[in-house]
Amino acid sequence: MAVFGIDEAGKGPVLGPMVAASVAVPEDTVLPERIDDSKRLTPARRKELASALRADERIAVGVGTIEPSRIDDPETDMNTLTVEAHAEAARSVVRAGMEGICDAADVDVDRFARRVAERLPDVDLVAEHRADETHRVVSAASVIAKVERDARVRTLAEEYGAVGSGYPSDPTTREFLADYVADNGELPACARASWKTCEDVLAAADQRTLSEF
Repeated sequence: MAVFGIDEAGKGPVLGPMVAASVAVPEDTVLPERIDDSKRLTPARRKELASALRADERIAVGVGTIEPSRIDDPETDMNTLTVEAHAEAARSVVRAGMEGICDAADVDVDRFARRVAERLPDVDLVAEHRADETHRVVSAASVIAKVERDARVRTLAEEYGAVGSGYPSDPTTREFLADYVADNGELPACARASWKTCEDVLAAADQRTLSEF
């Protein structure tokens, strides 16, 4: 029976989108050998696997993207957005009657699976924490999601210069945000303005402005 997996990358960064991916296969054996959770693979290996997945006509790949403007919408939350990203990614590759598994982005795995499934055709979907480590089809989805997310970050670097990884813990990312605000008086469009990191950068800029008087 055909199966599909779903995973996402980029829930936590302060820059760029969250990207979800879904991979559907007629059977698990068509997936490349040594497929694994994207976090356990080198960037080069991830790109190699993503290319192999997309090149195989037996494998269907779907992607869903949540841009910073949607993430900053006060009328939503990250759990709901992750549900929507998973559903968007899977919608183009699943059909009624298929079985799937997704990496749970909620403490309640059954609730997460139910919310995603409600947005899809009639499928049998389960969710597990760390499913990308134990289910090859979810590992494949994690690879696609990570490669797509990294590509988007590279595009930001082409537009803005060095932006780092986009994660709040990255000194290059924090420096980019601070310098951008200092030069432009506002955050870049690629930033998640509702993130505390952005609030801290804006507060620091305001403090520097006040100290000049």
